Amino acid sequence: MKVSEIAFLLHSTPMGESEHEIHNVAALETAGPADLAFVEGARSLEHAKVSRAGCLLVPEGMTIAGKTTVAVPNPKLALIRIFEALHPSASPPAEFHPRAVVAPDAKLSADCSIGPNAVIESGVSVGAGTRISPGVYLGEGVRVGVNCFLHPNVTVYSGAQIGDRVILHAGVVIGSDGFGYVFAEGRHVKFPQLGKIVIEDDVEIGCNTTLDRGSLGTTVIGKGTKIDNLVQIAHNVKIGRHCIIVSQTGISGGAEIGDYVVMAGQVGVGERAHIEDKVIVGGQAGVLPGKIVRSGSVVWGTPCRPMSDHKKTTARLARLDALAEKVKALSQRIEQRE
Repeated sequence: MKVSEIAFLLHSTPMGESEHEIHNVAALETAGPADLAFVEGARSLEHAKVSRAGCLLVPEGMTIAGKTTVAVPNPKLALIRIFEALHPSASPPAEFHPRAVVAPDAKLSADCSIGPNAVIESGVSVGAGTRISPGVYLGEGVRVGVNCFLHPNVTVYSGAQIGDRVILHAGVVIGSDGFGYVFAEGRHVKFPQLGKIVIEDDVEIGCNTTLDRGSLGTTVIGKGTKIDNLVQIAHNVKIGRHCIIVSQTGISGGAEIGDYVVMAGQVGVGERAHIEDKVIVGGQAGVLPGKIVRSGSVVWGTPCRPMSDHKKTTARLARLDALAEKVKALSQRIEQRE
């Protein structure tokens, strides 16, 4: 694409060599003359001044001397749009591989794709444009919507409901039994895991993440939520819309997560905790069982508390050794006087 065409798609006006051709997108540090890169923040501006990129997406009102630029409200988002234009996703051929095992009563759209060694059980339905990769297992009664992509070796237990445009990466397990037992008569007795799991539209779930079905209720992952690799979500958890949940987070049974919540890496959420809308939970934070984290809060630490309080406590702990030395010296002086 020419720079002028990029600017047209982004409803902007190019500055510099408008007829220069762009073939790909790249980072500022590695971009070459045929690449498009974006500038965001003061630090990246310094890199931009020496970048070899053929064109730079910059925030509105910014120009860079000697560089070809296109100014946009959100350079990072604009880069995504141009990448999609340069590399439109190709739909896989609509085919059912002969080594796939498909139940006679499964309802498969004519233009979906089923890879080798996939297993499709009785009562399954798969929507138009959905790609089922090699080694995927869909249990009885599973519903998969349109334009989904299930990567290799995804396992979906019976009865799970998956919406439209859902992406499940390799090794994801949907709908396994929750970890529920009753201790009685000297042993752990398994509690029935008879509930459902619903994955709503536009969800993406990373590699080797596991999501349990409800025990007697339903586990729900809300529309547009993105879940990283190696996350554990227990039975009866309800996660709202457009949340971000980062790697190695664990969410215990019955917890409720609101909309637009962000959880950093290695967060632990206790049983039946309630995290309201637009909360940010810092890395390695612990939300205790039953705790309510109010809407819009930014929390950190274990047990989690407001970010400002946690930072003050951390700063005080960092000075603890120096304080101990002062107390020791003071005690020695008192002893000498006595």
